Amino acid sequence: MTEGTVESSAVVSSAEARPGAGSEPRAASKVPAAENTLRILKLLASKRGPMAASSIATSLGLPRSSVYHLLGVMEANGFVLHLHEEQRYGLGISAFELSSAYSRQEPLSRLGRPLLASLVDVIGESAHLAVLHGRDVLYIVEERAKNRPSLVTDVGVRLPSHLTASGRAILAALPKSQVRALYPNAEAFTARHEVEGAIMKYSALSSHLDQVRQRGYATEHGEVTPGFGSIAAAVTDHVGWPTAAVAVTFLEDKLPADQWPALAARVQKVADELSIRIHGRPAK
Repeated sequence: MTEGTVESSAVVSSAEARPGAGSEPRAASKVPAAENTLRILKLLASKRGPMAASSIATSLGLPRSSVYHLLGVMEANGFVLHLHEEQRYGLGISAFELSSAYSRQEPLSRLGRPLLASLVDVIGESAHLAVLHGRDVLYIVEERAKNRPSLVTDVGVRLPSHLTASGRAILAALPKSQVRALYPNAEAFTARHEVEGAIMKYSALSSHLDQVRQRGYATEHGEVTPGFGSIAAAVTDHVGWPTAAVAVTFLEDKLPADQWPALAARVQKVADELSIRIHGRPAK
């Protein structure tokens, strides 16, 4: 089969697509073969295991013949793997290489840094961006405000997520079962300092995360560094999964409690903007 034959067979207009389970009305694409290829990759990436070509066609509302043509080209280029015994298709090594390249290019850091810099200019306090790494948060961006003290949350630093506003914002956006899996017993909890109301067991963490969900943002009072408070909001992807958290840190005696909600609204706005930039779904 020639390249032109595969191309012409794979190009399916919206009018030719068949409605199927999970399909939605779509505007006509100027490059339907490319769009449908990406739709197949996204579908496979969202599943726990490989799929049959017929299931892919049904899920996306595409003719089976076109799906087979596209899968053949993708298999030849390493983006999907055909499991002959199971008659199913899964992601291939080229798709994994794309994932690795995404990490190497540090898109979250690159997209988040200018947003944090603008936030710092407006509020005059330091800000940072963190991601979940196991039970810890890993700080990937820090924008320090002028004439503000240095913080422990430097780039590359890891801290227990349940102690930090960033970690709590991320944990609150996870399914409760996932949080429970991260904190199965008392040994999972650690503390840096003795503070009143420290979270040292799952019931306390669960109750606190319920408050974060209700309030819409997370806080921390001196549990990382005595005298410092933090406010954070989660950055979410296209399915609402927490990808990172934006946070600001400040001397608590310099910011009255009645001003925290206003600052939280600014933090949430930045988190929502970063969610949009990564094609995610900002908080409602």
